[in-house]
Amino acid sequence: MSDEYLDIIDTSDGLLADVQSMIEQTRTGVAQAINAGTTSLYWRIGKRIQSEILQGQRADYGKEIVATLSRQLASKFGTGFSAKNLRHMIRFAECFPDGEIVSTLWRQLSWSHFKGLIYLDDPLKTEFYA
Repeated sequence: MSDEYLDIIDTSDGLLADVQSMIEQTRTGVAQAINAGTTSLYWRIGKRIQSEILQGQRADYGKEIVATLSRQLASKFGTGFSAKNLRHMIRFAECFPDGEIVSTLWRQLSWSHFKGLIYLDDPLKTEFYA
């Protein structure tokens, strides 16, 4: 947690307003941390699946791999790991192959933003918006 979250707010607005501000500030920070962590996870999953499918030269079996993995993950972790979502993650890793660039961007963009970017029809548009 940054030092900003350890600051004690003491304004002329009073105790209630100050405590409310601290709560809102912390909630915003937590939401940003969760988003960054989730986006990082999705990129890493996409990269790993992509390497399994492509490195093993099993592109023909890619759909089967994704479907099987999805069933296994969804049974343990829920519907967020559907085959459709796994394909989004793979596409994410394909569109943003450089992990350093992604780590910079996921602090600024949400998973929803990335999903919008990865399906743009022109790579230049993706680079521009990112």
